[in-house]
Amino acid sequence: MFRVLIRTAAPLVLALGVGAPALADDHVITKDSPHTVAETIDKLEAAVKNAGATIFARVDHGSGAQSVDMDLGASELLIFGNPQIGTPAMQDDPLAGLVLPLKVLSYEDATGQVRVAYVEPEETFDEFEIDDDAEYIRQMEGALDNLTSAAVAE
Repeated sequence: MFRVLIRTAAPLVLALGVGAPALADDHVITKDSPHTVAETIDKLEAAVKNAGATIFARVDHGSGAQSVDMDLGASELLIFGNPQIGTPAMQDDPLAGLVLPLKVLSYEDATGQVRVAYVEPEETFDEFEIDDDAEYIRQMEGALDNLTSAAVAE
C-alpha cells in the first residue's frame, strides 16, 4: 500500500513543486550591462565610493578559475557596505553578519550578455530574526538598485 501511495503521489508532488527547493534565481535581481564585466564593476565601485560606502573586496572569479586551469569566463564580485545601514541588522540578529556586507556579481552569461546580479535584501534576511519591514532593508534595496543602475548606465 505504501509503495503504491509513493508511486502515485511522487509525480504529483514533483509536478506541483511541493517539497522542492525554490529556484535560486527567484529572488535574484539581474540587470543587463552594455559594458564588459570589468568596466561594470569599475562603475559599480565608483558609485559605491561616491555614495560614501566602504569597499571591502573585489573578487575576480574568472581569474581564480584560470589560476587552476579551469574556464569560468568573466565574473567579478564586489563586496561593500555601510555600517550605518548594516549594523542595525546585526544588532537585531548577529547572524546577519553571515550575509553582510552586501555583494553584487557581474558576469557574462552563456550568450555573451554581461549582467549584474544581487539577492533581494528582504530575502537575504529571511532566515534571521529580522523584521521584513525594517527600515534598513528598504535602504539596502534602494542602495542596491541605485548603485547597480549606475553601474549599467551608458
